[in-house]
Amino acid sequence: MIPSVLPTYSRAPLSFVKGEGSWLIEADGRRFLDLGAGIAVNALGHANPALVKALSDQAQNLWHTSNLYQIPNQQALADKLVEHTFADTVFFTNSGTESCELAVKMARKYWYEKGAPDKTDIITFEGSFHGRSSAGIAAAGSEKMTKGFGPLLPGFIHLPWGDLDALKAAITDTVGAILVEPVQGEGGIRPMDDSDLKALRALCDDHDLLLILDEVQCGMGRTGRLFAHEWAGITPDIMMVAKGIGGGFPLGAVLATEKAASGMSAGSHGSTYGGNPLGCAVGSAVMDEMTAEGFLDEVNRKAGLMRQKLEGLVDAHPEVFEEVRGAGLMLGLKCKAVNADVVKAGYDNMLLTVPAADNVIRLLPPLTISDEEIGEATTRLDAAAKAVENT
Repeated sequence: MIPSVLPTYSRAPLSFVKGEGSWLIEADGRRFLDLGAGIAVNALGHANPALVKALSDQAQNLWHTSNLYQIPNQQALADKLVEHTFADTVFFTNSGTESCELAVKMARKYWYEKGAPDKTDIITFEGSFHGRSSAGIAAAGSEKMTKGFGPLLPGFIHLPWGDLDALKAAITDTVGAILVEPVQGEGGIRPMDDSDLKALRALCDDHDLLLILDEVQCGMGRTGRLFAHEWAGITPDIMMVAKGIGGGFPLGAVLATEKAASGMSAGSHGSTYGGNPLGCAVGSAVMDEMTAEGFLDEVNRKAGLMRQKLEGLVDAHPEVFEEVRGAGLMLGLKCKAVNADVVKAGYDNMLLTVPAADNVIRLLPPLTISDEEIGEATTRLDAAAKAVENT
């Protein structure tokens, strides 16, 4: 008999009932150090006081009105995002998946309105993950994502990761945009070199293409800048955001330049819940915390400390770990042992990590993790590695 919850997840036998900062507390009272942060969602930790206050204060006044009316909280958050990014305009969604849907629509509508309706193709890359909607799985293109869900949405050209020659050869008159994650998350914590991101921007400029960045996982302070592309000194035309922007409250956004958004007009897109008063109150609090003086400097300092400790862990367990990869507090341990075994050994040591492709485990702690907690995480990872070695 099918369970009442559709069985699409392979869940660990853990049931958390409370969160405090970098910790999750199981129903039986055990305290787990959380290096997953809800897959990069709880960027400011669990039950962050500033977010709890923002949510509680707003909940006592107004939850939802719909986008039939002006929403002051939405305007306030949009203004903050525009102030701190490349963007001229913002559309709010509930998730990264929804942000992907709009990014694809926006790019195609741009070319349609410019009188080039055939420029519908979007170049994407092997190992990518852009959500599980029809557009998202078609953009990723992997068999794991698409098998059994055909016919797929057409108009995506899939290329090898980091192959600029293949990219140049793929640009034809039907290509309108390039879509890429500056750091692949599900794909195994694979950062794109700054030089490659600059080359992508240059190709888009030379061929009059739109550059779409998926910063759903690598954005919102995760790499030590508000958004990962800032390290390369470039800007996109369209950017997908979610996860950390709500700090745990379902919230996403599409940020765009005036040019890229020029085809979108009243009625061309919409959302019942997107940008509602509750979500935007929390999102504004997240932005205030992340743009406060010194916050990102601390993320970078802690990232350096954590990477140093992980490098030592790799040296100590060469049969379990191969290398450390990633940027900021978006780190991955490439495993020689089976990554799922390392994740499970982490559970046994009350440590939470997240598996990814390419036999990697993801380490995506709250950006507020303390030095002491980084040390404790290393100790527990060391114990997990020893357990894997002894099996």
